[in-house]
Amino acid sequence: MARTLTDTEAAHERAVKEMFAGIAGRYDLLNHVLSLNIDRSWRRKVRRELADILSRPESVVLDVACGTGDLALELQQDAVARVIGTDFCRPMLTIAADKSRVQSPKPKVARSSLALVESDAMNLGFSDDTFDGVTIAFGLRNLPSYENGLRELFRVLKPGGKLVILECSHPRLPVFRELYDFYFNTVLPRIGGVVSGSRAAYTYLPNSVAKFPDKKTLAAMMERTGFAEIKFQSLTGGVAALHSGVKTG
Repeated sequence: MARTLTDTEAAHERAVKEMFAGIAGRYDLLNHVLSLNIDRSWRRKVRRELADILSRPESVVLDVACGTGDLALELQQDAVARVIGTDFCRPMLTIAADKSRVQSPKPKVARSSLALVESDAMNLGFSDDTFDGVTIAFGLRNLPSYENGLRELFRVLKPGGKLVILECSHPRLPVFRELYDFYFNTVLPRIGGVVSGSRAAYTYLPNSVAKFPDKKTLAAMMERTGFAEIKFQSLTGGVAALHSGVKTG
């Protein structure tokens, strides 16, 4: 059963939703420019993690906090499984729908557009044990409770289903970490603020990453939630990390 948000969690969600709604129109441009397009290769790694599930016609995969649909559309590449994207920010979903409609139909897929559902990652509008695979990219750190967010992702997965998390992380090499911290905390908020018109949104970004658990801590949280076969890897010198786990039971 999905849980009711506390007042604090609900207030956090309202603020995050309003922030993302305000930058939705410039979100894709800034993502690709500020990451030097490396984010595209990270999403391809997520697709490869779920390749077996995506190759089965009876499978259904949910991309949570899908935003403007980049990961969900990547998952749909050559997939025969059904892919659904969900987000609680309607302006983001509107952009995702527009991007999906202009895609060329794929020979292996009868559907030419992505299925999109407006839903909250903390209280997904799906039954227990529904999905063969669940992904969340750069969304877990925006939730008001990481632990409760993981429980909700666990709830909607079928037993034996796989969760893949792509998230910002913390570089460990000292020199690279210093350069990254300068870029992330000084350069990025300025560029993001000028292009998007919201300096606050791109100040929020490094702050949200700074408080997010490191790779081992997140893996431990996944284990406490009930996931098994947990694996994680650093991407691009630790700028991002990929975690995966399988629902037990």
